[in-house]
This record gives sequence, C-alpha cells and structure tokens, in this order.
Amino acid sequence: MSRTRSNNSASQHVDDGTDLVTALLTASRVLVGVSARTIAEVEDTVTMTQFRTMVVLDSHPDINLNTLADLLDVTSSTAMRMIDRLLVADLVTRRNNPHNRREVLLGLSPAGHGIVRKVTARRRTEIARIVTAMPSEQHEALVSALRAFSEAAGEPDAAATAWGW
Repeated sequence: MSRTRSNNSASQHVDDGTDLVTALLTASRVLVGVSARTIAEVEDTVTMTQFRTMVVLDSHPDINLNTLADLLDVTSSTAMRMIDRLLVADLVTRRNNPHNRREVLLGLSPAGHGIVRKVTARRRTEIARIVTAMPSEQHEALVSALRAFSEAAGEPDAAATAWGW
C-alpha cells in the first residue's frame, strides 16, 4: 500500500510497490481465469503445463531439449517427460539435427499448431471483450505498463509469435 510521509510541511508520496503488486495479482487472477476457461475445451487433450510447452515450441521452433527446459524453467528430465507425453498424443515432433547428430530438435506437429491456434484465438476474443469494457482512455497506459512488465520478466511479445499464448 502506498504511504504518505510529512517532510518539512510538504507531503511526499512513498510508493513501496504494494499497490502495483496488488493490482497485478488481481489482474493475474483474471488472466488465469481466461486461461483456464480457454484450455477447458482441449483439456482432454492437453494440460495447462503441456499447453505452455506447446506455446514455447510454437515461438521457438526446432529447439533442443536443454533450451526448452531453460525456457520453461524446469529440469531437462521434466521437459523430457513432458515431450514424451506430447509425442504420444502426436502434438510435437522430434527429429535429429542435420548439423549435429547428437542433438535432437523439437517442434510442434500440425495437430499441436492447431491446438495452439484454437486456444489462443479464444483467449484473444475473451481478452478483447474485457478490454472493450475498460475506459478507452486507459488503453494506451495499460499497453505501456504491460509491455514493460513482460519485458522485465523476459517474456517475448505475443504479437512477435504466430499465435501468442
């Protein structure tokens, strides 16, 4: 929460970040709700974690297992188990790297691309509905703040990928 402190008869605003963190936590609940609702129509096919893996593969095609694990912030063995499950479902591909025979490259299958496109399109629709309910004069400030937040977290811009997330 923001506090006000007196300094020689002038008041200074002291921002400890609590209001910002609270606002982001509240907004994250909205976004998690959107994510849960949009994944629900394919949850018999993939889990939320598997979907995140597919989105990373969609925005980083033909990557190796260690890179995938780094991008997901998991161990290589965890990433391998995830890939194995997605391979069984025919949602990802695994092929030998033609430039390095010891390395395997991972990507999305056509079915995997289809799921990412379907879920992301639904998410865009739901988020657009929420944004439309906001006062339009706040749109520009929100875009700027969210881009700064995403950049600080190291997340690539959804528009820079084919389908976002």
